[in-house]
Amino acid sequence: MGERASGGREIITNLMSLTIIPLSLARANRFVQFYHRHHKPVPGHKFAIGCLDADSDICGVAICGRPVARHLDDGYTLEVARTCTNGHFNANSILYGACRRIAKEMGYLRITTYTLPEEGGASLRAVGWEPIHDQGGGTWNRDGRPRDDEHPLGLKIRWECWLVDIEKI
Repeated sequence: MGERASGGREIITNLMSLTIIPLSLARANRFVQFYHRHHKPVPGHKFAIGCLDADSDICGVAICGRPVARHLDDGYTLEVARTCTNGHFNANSILYGACRRIAKEMGYLRITTYTLPEEGGASLRAVGWEPIHDQGGGTWNRDGRPRDDEHPLGLKIRWECWLVDIEKI
């Protein structure tokens, strides 16, 4: 299956192809609200993207912003705060790969995200991310600063990907 391109090369048409599109935070958060298993929408972002299937239906979203951890918020690190899909095959990998490329084009040096231990990380490994270490987890509730803990409180795995050759920095 395919069509001829100039120069005689054949273009293979993939019927299961996915397309990345820009999204507003409101649209991405609506998707998260409906599909995400354990997180709520996020309050702010740097950018959000969506993934369209062959029928032009949104099958996943990613929302990127400043790192939540203060020690990572150096102005050159971007955090993928949410990815969420409807279960479409490869959508999560496509989203993480697109976030990485966009962050690099925007001038970021590093991109990071977190997963739960029971989430294997195959989508991240597939596009070149590496697990760094386990993060402590726990409550954000403090005396004088009460918080509702509606998110998982256990350990998380921090993943990151350097977008430049760190030996040249």
